[in-house]
Amino acid sequence: MSLFQVIPLFGSVVNALAIIAGASLGILLHSRISRDIMKLPQQFLGMFPIILGIDMVLKSQHQLVVLFSLAVGSIAGGLMNLESRTERGVQSLEARMKKSGSGFSEAFMSSTLLFGMGSMAILGAFEEGLGGYPVLLLTKSVMDGLMSIAMGATLGAGVLFSAVPIFLYQGALTLAAGLLQPYLSGAAVVELSAVGGLMLMGIGLNILGLAKVKVMDALPALPLVVLIVRLLPN
Repeated sequence: MSLFQVIPLFGSVVNALAIIAGASLGILLHSRISRDIMKLPQQFLGMFPIILGIDMVLKSQHQLVVLFSLAVGSIAGGLMNLESRTERGVQSLEARMKKSGSGFSEAFMSSTLLFGMGSMAILGAFEEGLGGYPVLLLTKSVMDGLMSIAMGATLGAGVLFSAVPIFLYQGALTLAAGLLQPYLSGAAVVELSAVGGLMLMGIGLNILGLAKVKVMDALPALPLVVLIVRLLPN
C-alpha cells in the first residue's frame, strides 16, 4: 500500500511540507548572506509572479469578464476591508509568535497567494479528490519548495506560515471535489486562473516596491468570475 493510499490529503500534505522545508532553508541562508547579495534574487522574485501572471492572463478567452470580475470583486473586497483585516490578523500572529521584521505580513500574504493561485492548485486538488494519483500537486510541491527557498531567504519567516492556508485551501478543494466539479468547467478554470494571474502581477509589483496593490481586496473576484462564466452561453 502506497503513502498516497495511507495518508489523507497526501498531495496537500506534501505541498505544505515542501513549503515549510524550503522556507526554513531559505531563512537559514538569509542569516548567512548579506542583504546586498540578496537584493538581486528578491528582484527576480518580484519579476517571476509578473511573468507567470501574464502567461495565465493570455490564456483567457473572456478578457472583459476577467476585467469586470476584478473591478466588481475589488470594490466588494474593499468595502469588506479584506486587505486591512488580513493584515491585522497576520500582525496578531506575528506578535504572538514574536517574529521580528516589518515584512512578515507582506511575506505571508504574498507567498500564500503565489502558492495558491493558478490552475495547478485547483486541478491538482480535484485530481486527488476524484481518486487520481496527485501528480499535479506533487509537481507543484517541487516548484513551491524551490520557490519558497528564494522567498524565505528574501522575505523571511512569513513564507513559512503560508504552508497552513495553502494546506487548508487545497485540502478543502480536494474534499469538495465531488461537489464542485460540475461547476468548474474547463472554461471556468481558465478564467479563474486569468483572474489569479492579474493578482499575481500585483504581488510582483508589491515585491519590487513599484506599487502597493491591495491584492487581498480582489479575492471576491475569484468566485465571481466562475459564476459569470457559468452563466455565459456555450
